[in-house]
Amino acid sequence: MKRLSKIHRMFKLHRIFIKQDLKRLMEYKIDFLTGALGMLVSQAVELVFLSVIFAQIPSLEGWTFTQILFIYGFALLPKAIDHLFTDNLWMIGYTIIRKGEFDKYLTRPVSSLFAVTVEKFQIDAFGELFVGFVLLGISIPGVSLEISALNILLFIVALFFSTFIYTGVKLITASVAFWTKRSGQIIYMFYMINEFSKYPTTIYNKAVRFIVTYIVPFAFTAFFPASYFIVGGNPWYNIGGTVVMAVLLMSIGIFLWNRGVKAYESAGS
Repeated sequence: MKRLSKIHRMFKLHRIFIKQDLKRLMEYKIDFLTGALGMLVSQAVELVFLSVIFAQIPSLEGWTFTQILFIYGFALLPKAIDHLFTDNLWMIGYTIIRKGEFDKYLTRPVSSLFAVTVEKFQIDAFGELFVGFVLLGISIPGVSLEISALNILLFIVALFFSTFIYTGVKLITASVAFWTKRSGQIIYMFYMINEFSKYPTTIYNKAVRFIVTYIVPFAFTAFFPASYFIVGGNPWYNIGGTVVMAVLLMSIGIFLWNRGVKAYESAGS
């Protein structure tokens, strides 16, 4: 009962932080619109590039244009959700630790990790969410996806845990800053590997496939779960693997964060 009360309190605090951040963002409406529009334009450019490629070839390693659109759309959803709720982790790697600004989170009566993540609500991510859902809506009729209660449940599970793979990668790399004072470049280097997840891993060489599957497992945020819905396959690997990778990365990330907090030494600019 006490644990449920604590969880309820955290959700309530999260809503309060989101409301306050939205008030701040609405003071600069043009900035918000520019950010959301920028996300839409960047995704549109990539899709135009993809359509140009498929105008010349009927398929890519056996994958049709419609199937790749589905994978691409699926890939955008967990990335956008993570972007929406945990974008402030980037600042841990760039400025918060280096400038000694982490002190304020240690004075709050909540987890420092919770305090950091809820401080910023990145609504630019709605652009990615919009494009992701549009692409899924366009591609679903062309991939013969069976709409069933089981598939809807598996889709939700895959989406939920795929999001935590993104968060786990950011959390692990951001936590490095507790010892090095900054790790923004490390976060960026690992995080950008997610670009490989928008396409079937079968189009890459063995080294790249191994990295995006088992080292920085972004393949489990899109290709594996999406390919299950498109062509079937082993759900224990395609969906279960996503769950395992998410739990593993988040466990490592939380462990490093807690160790990092203990090692933290306030620093000034």
